[in-house]
Formats: sequence, structure tokens, C-alpha cells
Amino acid sequence: MDFSIVAEIFEKMENTTKRIELTNILVELLKKTPKKIIPNAVYLLQGIIRPNFEGVELGIAEKLAIRAISKSAGLPIKKIEDDYRECGDLGLTASNMLKIKTQTTFTAEKITVERVYETLFKIAKLEGKGSQDLKMKYISSLLNDATPLEAKFVLKILLGTLRLGIAENTVMDALAIAFTGKKENREQIENAYNVSSDLGKVSLIVATDGIDEIKKFKISLFSPIRPMLADRVQSEKDVIKKMPEQFAAEYKLDGERVQIHKQSDKIILFSRRLENITQYYPDIVENIGKSLNVNEGIFEAEIVPINENTGDFLPFQELMHRRRKYKLDEAVSQYPITVNFFDVLYFDNKDCLNLEYSERRKILEKLVNEDNFSKLVPMLLVKNENEVGDFLENSINAGCEGLMLKTPSAPYRAGTRGSNWLKLKREYRNELGDSFDLIVIGAYFGRGRRTGLYGTLLLATYNPEKDNFPSICKVGTGFTDESLDQLYQILSNNVTLKKNSRIVSEMEADVWFEPKLVLEIVGSEITLSPIHKTGLDLIRKSSGFALRFPKFTGKIRYEKAVEDASTVEEVLALYKRQSKINQEI
Repeated sequence: MDFSIVAEIFEKMENTTKRIELTNILVELLKKTPKKIIPNAVYLLQGIIRPNFEGVELGIAEKLAIRAISKSAGLPIKKIEDDYRECGDLGLTASNMLKIKTQTTFTAEKITVERVYETLFKIAKLEGKGSQDLKMKYISSLLNDATPLEAKFVLKILLGTLRLGIAENTVMDALAIAFTGKKENREQIENAYNVSSDLGKVSLIVATDGIDEIKKFKISLFSPIRPMLADRVQSEKDVIKKMPEQFAAEYKLDGERVQIHKQSDKIILFSRRLENITQYYPDIVENIGKSLNVNEGIFEAEIVPINENTGDFLPFQELMHRRRKYKLDEAVSQYPITVNFFDVLYFDNKDCLNLEYSERRKILEKLVNEDNFSKLVPMLLVKNENEVGDFLENSINAGCEGLMLKTPSAPYRAGTRGSNWLKLKREYRNELGDSFDLIVIGAYFGRGRRTGLYGTLLLATYNPEKDNFPSICKVGTGFTDESLDQLYQILSNNVTLKKNSRIVSEMEADVWFEPKLVLEIVGSEITLSPIHKTGLDLIRKSSGFALRFPKFTGKIRYEKAVEDASTVEEVLALYKRQSKINQEI
């Protein structure tokens, strides 16, 4: 299939924001695509080349891409950089530069979707000495044969900046329409995606075998299940309003949520973001098999750092010492952990997703042998505010964040958030009622003891409807010297020459970053602001929301993708709740 067809459709999609129109364009693309390469097309639509849990990343830096454009277009690097600074989009720059080239040279042979995909896959697999030169060679080989429009989208995919205005939901709508004729069949497709996290695999089954085969879709070991998520509540009273007469309360541990896949001696660990994190926890791989009375299974647990001498829980941040390539054995020894199980999703050919929580808990208790390394998350059946409050205090005194409240009769709904699971945290009981997970989009250079570091950070929320990052505040408090240095080291790798097109900010930062890092922030109040863009025009024309007196809690949320950060809707809900409290006072 000619890549030009894909590029032309991508261009159409970039030029509209209407959901129905985008879906129709996508249906057109899927119908034109040969069935055997449907998964490749779906991955490219998502800006990836394999499902995220496989960890196949292109790892192309802007500087390398600029060199490749320069080589293919036969133009000086400075000219490429000047154009990029002006237009802010390296894909568009590639297109502009190749237009200059084609005025004097002939276009080479056509490139295909298959060739683009295979080349990208080869680039992703390259590592070690000489890999950067080989990557540039592969990129240049594509650009040499690409039209300006094709080059634009090759570069966008390479750099992870492809923004077509579609989310997974739109792709699933289009798959249902294109291959079953009914949008209503989307639910079956979504169910398959939720238990596999692989939209390419699901799309191939829909395209070749139809919806009946999708209905038979089953859990596969080592293909992670999208996690069930919880709604937030602010008080014990709110819990009682939403829960049945009797419900389960579990300690909410301050750790890293992990999905453990076991088959005989093979153990694979997936994070909340469905990344393979097995390499960071060799002690789990070595020990967890002794704790599980199954040949194969999928379990959910919380990894929590502990004080080896006292057994007390330590803050989540201690786990970050394990996120290293070198001297991991030393980190494992210095930062011991416990694995705290709270759910079972599958074991020995039995799918547990549709079982009630109460039944899954009973199974879990039978399958887990508790010891110093493996434990069950403490759980208690409760009925009233006092019982919730007492158990909450016990949880906090044990070094936990709060409670998870669960409906005993509820099945496990993969990939969904709802009121069958609620979370009540210590922070939710203050006046503002929440902490925020905010995205670092920019920074301002420090002064005094912060000279040479980023003294203040510009933060944003996530707007899922527009798939962008509107600003909400600047934060310069709550940082220790150690955290300032740590953040500088991390963020320096994310610096961009131009503000990312998804960032919505009236403020000009000294440095812009690729939106990748999420920090936990607290504040005293949500106010209306003519400067910040979160929730623009929702309450007052030309005003958005701002977080007053923001403070960094010390938590870098490595386990969260930017799309998991606090949303515009969440901020709006908290603003309304805050306003209601103020009116009552």
C-alpha cells in the first residue's frame, strides 16, 4: 500500500477537529488498507510501532532528525533549524525543505506503508556503538524517496509528535463501522482491547474474522489488562452515599501498582501505565513464585518500599532508586520492598474479571502465601462513617495514603473508572480536597542557591477532549536541593527548541519541555485567572483556572503517563465543590 494514501488521509485528519468527520476519514483509511497490514496502520495511527507494553521505542532526538533532513535535502543544518524555529514543527520543516529539493531533483520510487513500518521497526531495534549513524542512514533512506507530504508524517511518527485529534475510542468506532457496519459493536471491540492493551491485534481479528471472533476474545498471559480505576471521594460521608449497605475497605498503600503475570517460572511485571518493569524488580521475579499457589496467573499488587529493620512502609519515592540501568543489585539491597496483593484477574485457565469482588478476594486469600515479602493488602468489611474513619486512621498510622472502598458485588471492569471503586486519601479531607498530578511543560532558571538549575516550573493539566496541556500554575516551593538537582537531570533530557504544539500557555517560559513528566502538587485554592488556560471560558469568559499557593509534595509520578494527569474536568469539579463550601460558610 502506497504511504502517500496514508499521508493524504493524515493531512485530512489534521485539518479537522470534528469527531464524526475524523471517524469517517478513519473508516475510509481502514477500508483502503489491505487486511494483513491493518495492525501496522493502526499502530501508526497511534504514533507507535508496537503496543506500548512491549517497550519498542524509536528514541529519535530532534538533533538527529535535523541532520537527516539536512542530508536528504542537501541543505545546511542552520537552514533546517531556522525553519523549525519559525514553524515549530519538525515534520512541517521536513516537508518545506524537501519542496526546495524537488525543485531541482527528481522524486525517487514510491514508498509503501510496509517499507515505512519495517524501517521504523529496524530503527527502534538499533542500539550500542554506531547506532545513531545507522538510524540517520535509515531515516535519510526514507526521506530520499519521500514526497514532502510523506516526509512530514514520517518525521512526526519518528519524533512522537503525530497529533491527528483522535483517541483510542475514535479508532475503535472506526473499526466497528468499517468491518462490522455497526458502531454499536464498538463495545465488543473495546472489551477485547481492555483485556489485551493491543489495538493492533484486536484490529486484525475484527478485519479478518469479524465481530463473532472478537466476542470470543480471551485473556492472554503477558499481554497486560488495562487497570480498573477508582473515583475520588472527599469524606467518609461521601463514601456512605455511594456505597451499598456493607462494603470493603482496603488500605491504600503509597507504592507502585503492578500487574504480575506468572506462567511456571516465567514472571513479567507491568506498571500502571502497562510498561514492562520486570528489570527493576529481580527480587520479585526470584521470590514471588514461592508465594503463589498457581501454575499461571495474573495478579494485581502494590510494591511498597520498607525499612528493613522495622518493617515500616517508606514513601513511594524510595522506589525511584531502582529505576537505573547500572548497579541495580546494589539498589535492590539498599531499597527492600514488599509485594502487597489486592486482586486476582486470572489463574489456571480461569478468567476472574466477571466474578464479584468478594469472590475474587476469597480466591486471592487462598492463592497467596503470606510471608515477609508477599502480603495481602489489609481489608475490612464496613458499614458506617465511624468504621470507615477508624480504618482510615489505622491506614494512615501504618504509613499508607488512605483507603480504597469497593462494592462487594462488582466485577472487575478493565480500563474503566467508576463508583464501584472509590479512593479516600488523607489530602482529600483538607479545604481544597485534593492533590493534583500536573505535567511539567516549562521552566524558569533559578537564582541564588538555585543558579544553574530550574528554580520554578510551569505546570499544566490534561484536556482529553482536545488532547492538549493547558497551563494551570507555576510552582517554586516544596523543592529540596536534592529534588531540584534530580528534576534538572530529568528535565534536561526533555528540552525542546520550540514549545510543543499541544502546550496551551500564554506565559513564556525560559525553557520548554516535551510533556513527559508528572509531579504531585498541592495548593490552597483554585482561582480564576486571565493568564492560565485550564478550563478557559468554563466559568468566566477569557479566564481559566489557576492553582493558588501550589507546592511540590516531593512525589515524581513516574508511573503515570501525561494522559493520566489531572484533567480539566477534575479541576472544574473541585472548583465547584470549593465554591459550594464557601457559600455555606
